Order: sequence, then C-alpha cells, then structure tokens
Amino acid sequence: MAKRLPDLEAWAIFAKTAEIGSFSRAADELGLSNPTVSKAIARLEARLGFSLFARTSRRISLTEAGRTSLERAQRMLDEAWALEDEAGEHSIRPRGLVRISAPLSFGAAYLSATLPSLLQTYPEITLDFQLNDRKVDLIGEGFDLALRIATLEDSSLLARRLATVRILLVGAPSYFERFGRPSRPTDLSSHCALAYTGAAMKRVWRFAHPTLGVEEVEPPVRIWSDNVDMLNPALVAGQGVALQPEFMIWRELKSKELEIAMPKWSVPTLGLYLLTPPSFRRPLRVQMVIDHLVRALTGAPWEGN
Repeated sequence: MAKRLPDLEAWAIFAKTAEIGSFSRAADELGLSNPTVSKAIARLEARLGFSLFARTSRRISLTEAGRTSLERAQRMLDEAWALEDEAGEHSIRPRGLVRISAPLSFGAAYLSATLPSLLQTYPEITLDFQLNDRKVDLIGEGFDLALRIATLEDSSLLARRLATVRILLVGAPSYFERFGRPSRPTDLSSHCALAYTGAAMKRVWRFAHPTLGVEEVEPPVRIWSDNVDMLNPALVAGQGVALQPEFMIWRELKSKELEIAMPKWSVPTLGLYLLTPPSFRRPLRVQMVIDHLVRALTGAPWEGN
C-alpha cells in the first residue's frame, strides 16, 4: 500500500500556533478560521497518536512530544517560505503585520523617527508597536522582534547588538554650584537623587573605580518615576542628580545643560539589542523591518559624544 503524503498544512499550522502560543492569534496571523486551526491540530494529533499541546481554559502549552516535534516543523515551514521567496524574488513585495516591542522612552525618542522612511519604502507592511519597559515574552506574546536595553541574559532568542548605552551620573551646573560636586559615591548620601524605578539599581547605587574598587550608596530620593523622561526637566532645572541612560541626556551634555559627575566612577554599561525568536527563516516583511532598523539604529548618535 502506498504511503500517505505528510500533512504539510497541518505541520505548518502547528509550527505557527506553537510560535504564537494561541489558536486564535495563529488563525488571525495565517488568515484562517479558528475551527480550521483547531481541526488541523486535531488531525495531526490523531495521525501521530499523541497530543502536541496541553490545553487549559486560559492557555495552551507544548507537551514534551510537541516540543520535540516543533524544531522539525519549524524547519519545514521556514523551508517552504524560503522556496516561495526564491521562486518569486523578482515579484514579491513584503506585506502584512509586524509586531514590535520596545522601551517607552527609547521608542518615542528614536524609533519613531525611523518610521516615515520605513512606511514609504514598504507601503504594504503594517506595524504594531508596544512601547513599555516590561520584558515581554516574544514567543508567548506573538512579537516578531523586540528592541531591548539591558545586560543581555542567556536565552534562546537571537540577539544583535546595535549600540552601547552608558548609564551616567548627571546633574545641572546650577545644582552643583548650590550643593557641591560629589567626588565619590558615599558623598551622594547628602545629595538629592531623582530615580528611575525600572533600573536594576533602584535604591542602592553601586559604582566601580579602576583603582579604588566598589562603593555602594543609598541616596535620598526626591522623585521616583517609572519613566526616565519625567526626570530630565527636574535635572536640567537643578533639582537633583540622576543615573540616566546616555541616549536620554547626550544633547543636554553637549549643550552644557547637564554635566557628568564622578567621571572616574562608573556603573555597568548596557547594550541596545535587537531580539528575534529563533527561526531558520523569517517572513520577508519581518526581515525587511529588521534590516531597516539595523541600518537606522546602528552607530547611535549618542556614542562618541
């Protein structure tokens, strides 16, 4: 008896559903109905003789067998996309939705400036930006890519470093004229701090010196904020000192509205990363957006200032 052909459509639906973590969102992404997606998964599970997903009323998750099957299913889907792209490379136009996560302050200040040329170049691409400082789950929440400012942890995500982000202790000249200039971290205990609640060093600030070692201080805080933009006006007005990312204050440093304090004492440097879920082949629309953002954001204007 002839061997049945593999159910390639069901495998493709399984790979997309596992990537997104939702039957309904996978249906939207694929342009299918919810019953079509559910029936394809059920058909595949019946054929295999085991469950690919564990289902609850709130969410789905891969079974152990599902995790084992996913890599090959994803490879099949990626190869199919690659084949179609190569076959139609002279006529294909990137189209569809690309979901992007980015930090709020960085996205508003820098990412927004990249959009006019991106939209003009790719008129059939639709963008969905989620701007907040939360560390999103790219795969579980269905994002195509994320920009993240961090010390990157080990993960299964693919990461590309675009720029260096120094965190600098800064204040206005008028502030230092009134309260004096700190020479080492312990001096900050008598200063007014403006603090970002999302920072790794929220209450205790830790500094390192090339010869004097490490010092920690818990400065008195006058303003707490979960958004670094909120701190800049008070900083420039001389109301305190703050640890600010360089991308937020490099212009004020250049215009002398702010000054770096304790330049020989430093806190850990962060990186601006572009993160994507692991994949052998991305949809063309996602790759075009990635390429555009890499060109636009590599060689950041604050570096070297």
